[in-house]
Amino acid sequence: MSVRNGFRLAGLLLVSAALAAVELLYLPLRFDGAILPMAGGLPFPISAVVAAVTLPRLVKRASRVSPRLLVAGSPLWIWLLCVLASAFPGPGGDVVLVGDWRALLLLGCGALAGAVSLGGMLGRQTPPPTGKLTH
Repeated sequence: MSVRNGFRLAGLLLVSAALAAVELLYLPLRFDGAILPMAGGLPFPISAVVAAVTLPRLVKRASRVSPRLLVAGSPLWIWLLCVLASAFPGPGGDVVLVGDWRALLLLGCGALAGAVSLGGMLGRQTPPPTGKLTH
């Protein structure tokens, strides 16, 4: 891998970690009148949609750096590491990841979208079968 590609990959990993942090911080967003208009305090997990849109793009860009599984999937691995690490209590006992269905929605949308993109990239790499059956 060239130095330029190494810097590209490092930038993608930084973006992936930053997106995980922003998605985690906006996950508890509600229609409670503080940031969003008042609508009965309904949850508004827009972070899951952001994860579902951004992770496939990050994986696709990382696969342009190198088609190897470890390199192409590294934005997904970093995102998962950040999200799962936020589920553990910090030094003060605070947990960033919300402990309800919104956390599962975030994990499901982000990880599934990234994994589908990674699988599609890997599927395009493998040569198609020859059509011959050997017994």
